[in-house]
Amino acid sequence: MIYDQILTRYHQQQKQLAFLIDPDKFQISRLPELKNLLKEANPDLLLIGGSLISVEVADFVQELKKYIDIPVVLYPGSSIQVCREVDAILFLSLISGRNPEFLISHHVAAAPHIKANNIEAISTGYMLIDGGTNTSVQYISQTLPIPADKNDIAVATALAGQYQGMKMIYMDAGSGAKNPISTQMIHEVKAAIHIPLMVGGGIRDTETLTRSLKAGADIAVVGNVLEQDMALLKEFTKVISDLNK
Repeated sequence: MIYDQILTRYHQQQKQLAFLIDPDKFQISRLPELKNLLKEANPDLLLIGGSLISVEVADFVQELKKYIDIPVVLYPGSSIQVCREVDAILFLSLISGRNPEFLISHHVAAAPHIKANNIEAISTGYMLIDGGTNTSVQYISQTLPIPADKNDIAVATALAGQYQGMKMIYMDAGSGAKNPISTQMIHEVKAAIHIPLMVGGGIRDTETLTRSLKAGADIAVVGNVLEQDMALLKEFTKVISDLNK
């Protein structure tokens, strides 16, 4: 089980790296390059998805699996992205927002399909944090992000997710964020909860990655920058390796 692997590393205080691929932005022709790269720099998680996807996720995952042999985890923007080809799904509830569609409605629609296809569901409290620009997830979900300087709201929201039984908390500044989530917010949320903390958005270089992980992120999610230069994945995995020594 993928969550068991996450939890084992979490209890061992091992930092983890998740590589997020948006099927709309990733060129199929680059899959051989990705295959070779993953032989050298193997992330802990491979996430597929995004807020708005126009291509068929199932077709993309089928093509992807011709080149890779690591589990694929769906990071869904809506219930229509759920497909039997994935190995697991981040069962995201947008707990920072108040739109019932992203708190429970999409989940009800997706649940029978997840069960019928025996897909591992990892319940995750998703928190959108202001990254200095309007993001796709903000527009699609029609929710306001938590202000970047409201650490107390972030802590209370993360705790609420934990008390509701979420297995992980995912704080995200969104794809293309100008600013990463502050290290102080990461630190305070991490100190308050006792489940794995994922952090993403605005992580474009090794310095930001290192700061986020040292502040308390258990899993760092990178995607947008790697679409421009996949070779950065090796640098990012080295950061993880160095911190885990």
